[in-house]
Amino acid sequence: MNLVVAGRVASVVALGAGLLAGCASFDDSASKPFTPAPTIQPEGMGPSSAPKTPPSAAPRPTGPCIDPDPLVVATCLDTTGGVTVLPDGQQGLVTERVSGRILRVTAVTPDQPQPEPVEVARVDVDAAGDGGLSDVTLSPSYNQDQLIYAYVTTPSDNRVVRIAPGGAPKPILTGIPKGPTGNHGAIDFVSPTQMLVLTGDAGNPGAAADRGSLAGKLLRIDNPAPGNANPQVLASGVGVAGGVCPDHKDSIWFTDRTATEDRLQRVGPDGTVSTAWTWPDHPGVAGCAAAVDGVAIAMNNAKALAFADADPTTHAITTAPAMAVQDKYGALNGASLGPDGFVWVGTTNKLGGKPGPFDDRVVRIPPPKGGAGGGPD
Repeated sequence: MNLVVAGRVASVVALGAGLLAGCASFDDSASKPFTPAPTIQPEGMGPSSAPKTPPSAAPRPTGPCIDPDPLVVATCLDTTGGVTVLPDGQQGLVTERVSGRILRVTAVTPDQPQPEPVEVARVDVDAAGDGGLSDVTLSPSYNQDQLIYAYVTTPSDNRVVRIAPGGAPKPILTGIPKGPTGNHGAIDFVSPTQMLVLTGDAGNPGAAADRGSLAGKLLRIDNPAPGNANPQVLASGVGVAGGVCPDHKDSIWFTDRTATEDRLQRVGPDGTVSTAWTWPDHPGVAGCAAAVDGVAIAMNNAKALAFADADPTTHAITTAPAMAVQDKYGALNGASLGPDGFVWVGTTNKLGGKPGPFDDRVVRIPPPKGGAGGGPD
């Protein structure tokens, strides 16, 4: 697993009630809207010093599994799970939910051939129902330790594991209830020492409401290491888990689906959990990517990426999130924000849908113009 990339975890403003740790300054002159927060990068790495793909108007070469769309990063994948962008903004990791593969994919200019995805790890999973390899994220000190973390379903439970180069997965958090549905989960680091874990209800809303159960929760793990998990409950009552996305400023956002509605929720600096937006029409909220001024939500059923504007002071969302690229790429699942404001998403068209010749894919979707309601570039 030879990923030549830097570690990825943003610094955060300290949150009350012990939610977050760390501090960061924010340059308010950065490009807007949908502005990524500043990040901690190892020396010599990161968006400011990483090589950039030069613009090109030349057409993309044709051939099998080469999508002519210049925003498509990877094609002909199995059903995708989670996506995470690497600090250079040109590479990412994507999981295949059923096969258990973690792949490195690379964005190139249209005149260059699409590189083949590179397998960096493979995990044994039970993909029954909505289980399998749900999500992946990098160690905060990846540049030094090359560790990656994954949320997986096994024959007995759902769990978080850590994977070292060439090594077997080591359990970080085990015993997350498994059921016929509600096995999907999501992970991300909110600070260099704190991991967030979003778990599904395993098909049992009662377990999600029970704070003694790991099902249907937003959890925080301090200093995650094998045999050292002591999860703390930040939120309960989660239905089918979608995604978790800290904005690395002062908010943690997460999505889920219940019997009555799909939801976007927020954990504030004092630990208060609030519902920011609901969708009674069940668009199938999935992964999310948070910036300091909004949240992007991938949607399965609506086949779109929704951009929600959040008030910079109150974090309230008062206008309906705008649908971007609706029906262009099909069902969307994982989502991750790149340093340039582009949102990388994975598709799930092979899962009971109508896959095209290039599915499933990873796509880079540009940020909206003039606010979430302005549509993408």
